[in-house]
Amino acid sequence: MKSLHRYDLYEWSAFNEERNIDFNSIAWIRPDGNILIDPLPLSAHDYEHLKSLGDVRWIVITNSDHVRAAREIAHLTGAQIAGPTAEQGHFSIMCDRWLSDSEELVPGLQVIELHGSKTPGELALLLEKTTLITGDLVRAHKAGSLMILPNEKLSNREQAVASVQRLANIGEIEVVLVGDGWSVFRDGGLALKELAARL
Repeated sequence: MKSLHRYDLYEWSAFNEERNIDFNSIAWIRPDGNILIDPLPLSAHDYEHLKSLGDVRWIVITNSDHVRAAREIAHLTGAQIAGPTAEQGHFSIMCDRWLSDSEELVPGLQVIELHGSKTPGELALLLEKTTLITGDLVRAHKAGSLMILPNEKLSNREQAVASVQRLANIGEIEVVLVGDGWSVFRDGGLALKELAARL
């Protein structure tokens, strides 16, 4: 796994040939149990690395298109799974907890519900006020510039734009870690404002 901008954050990725971008997964390493976000399958190397960093307590799935390897990794690690409340009715795997807007899964990890994306109630996660972690709606197919899903993938463009504007109005965001594409490691709040202005 790759080290990120904080000593307690790691990422592993898989290249998607159809879109020519990486799909990304995040590990937050914590004394009270680690948290994985939208986990892809782990290579043997990454699995051994993850085990060396302690127990996995939670797996968070931001939307039903990002179930990825959550079931298999939960089986391997004994982790519990959390998903978006708004997708309870048609989620493909069982979740131990359903997350809604403004909740904290654990202290320091705030849930932000997004609307208008491919799936209802997609989650973004705000880590200790400065690192935003997104699933599908906010992404980056080019380094240094955020974008959203194309119109044909959105369930409601007006709601999607409002969700991005809400994220752009969060004052302390420094970094945006995207599920799909290139993350923004500097001036993340500015990148979100630039995205909102273009929509």
